[in-house]
Amino acid sequence: MRNVIQWRDAETGGSWLSNMAAETDGLFKRVLVPIFLPEKCYDQLFVQWDLLDVPCLKILLSKSLGLGIVAGSLLVKLPQVFKILGAKSAEGLSLQSVMLELMALTGTVVYSITNNFPFSSWGEALFLMLQTITICFLIMHYRGQTVKGVAFLACYALLLLVLLSPLTPLAVVTLLQASNVPAVVVGKLLQAATNYHNGHTGQLSAITVFLLFGGSLTRIFTSIQETGDLLMAGIFVVSSLCNGFIAAQVLFYWNAKPLQKKKEQ
Repeated sequence: MRNVIQWRDAETGGSWLSNMAAETDGLFKRVLVPIFLPEKCYDQLFVQWDLLDVPCLKILLSKSLGLGIVAGSLLVKLPQVFKILGAKSAEGLSLQSVMLELMALTGTVVYSITNNFPFSSWGEALFLMLQTITICFLIMHYRGQTVKGVAFLACYALLLLVLLSPLTPLAVVTLLQASNVPAVVVGKLLQAATNYHNGHTGQLSAITVFLLFGGSLTRIFTSIQETGDLLMAGIFVVSSLCNGFIAAQVLFYWNAKPLQKKKEQ
């Protein structure tokens, strides 16, 4: 009799463990599929345990990096915003450069939405766009052009609605995305020229600069892997070079301080 009871207890315990393992596996699968992996790759990696399946590993790496960049983008430009607010000044920041960067980010967002690209391949552009708009307004505000800044926000919102509407042809959206290359280059050169002219980087946030540089480098891989769009990949190559140049200036002018204006005698 005792043996029968022990057998039943063992069977019940084994069944409970099996159910727990199945529930855990099901939860793990719901987390990964389809956010990080297609179901076929999940089975390949975590059911058949073929951990050397290169195509599936590339998908997992690309999705992880892409979503990591999207999550990180929520904070990328906040140091810049807080630095401007803390100093109550936008000294050292080129408004033209920031606006050209905004144009490039807007092009990426509109182009990606129109082409139904995965959010993990472009989501950070949306959050960076919102933060860049904020920086544009703050620059105008601290230059005593608050009314102009409000008008700019209203016009930008209207333009964005038009670009995302069915009224805008695909050719126009593609042209806007293609124009990102000169916009990025000219925008960063303007900021670089401002840094060189001032002999310092002013209120330019080093944290933001280095995060943008790292993010654009990573996006070269993820854009190729997730979209296969050479136009997007090419833009991130150019962006990486330009962001790297600004990052080099930040290091070069690390100890440089803005010169205090001499008071008139």
